[in-house]
Amino acid sequence: MTAYTWNDHTYDVVVVGAGGSGLRAALGCAQAGLKTACVSKVFPTRSHTVAAQGGISASLGNMGQDDWRWHMYDTVKGADWLGDQDAIEYMVRAAPAAVYELEHWGVPFSRTEEGKIYQRAFGGMTKNYGEASIQRTCAAADRTGHAMLHTLYGQSLKNAVDFFIEYFALDLIMENGACRGVTAIKLDDGTMHRYRAQRVILATGGYG
Repeated sequence: MTAYTWNDHTYDVVVVGAGGSGLRAALGCAQAGLKTACVSKVFPTRSHTVAAQGGISASLGNMGQDDWRWHMYDTVKGADWLGDQDAIEYMVRAAPAAVYELEHWGVPFSRTEEGKIYQRAFGGMTKNYGEASIQRTCAAADRTGHAMLHTLYGQSLKNAVDFFIEYFALDLIMENGACRGVTAIKLDDGTMHRYRAQRVILATGGYG
């Protein structure tokens, strides 16, 4: 039995996965001047983020008073107090800037008559720590995930991210306890590929 023939690639960063988080990670690395590859088993705009319809919650306050502390309270409560509260605090404080970032890149958020980003009501969103319901969720009609993927993919191409589409990641390359790359198979012809990188980012979706 002959050994596999490997096709070798060298990058500063390899991102595995091209959903919302994978594309955002790849874009950020490329913008920082790093030679970046993104390996995905499907075309990026078909990643599962495309199924996200509802929107992105952020305390913009466009539909009435809001505060990141109220958003944090709702998120901690909604997770039955099982969530990592440090991570939740970081998320809710960063959420408005993340929404504006997506807007500036081109996500076509729905608008109020005044031109502000429209925010819709969802269950569990309250003001003043549960006192009354609030509108906090920013959406691009009912296609928020679709709009995000198309925008992030376009921005990633603009910033010279190299995409390896319909490549299935197989294993991590480990050297002395450190991850130095990934291996993958190209789905249409079965060729084997080896990606060497200083950093590997796994953005492969939910687990458990």
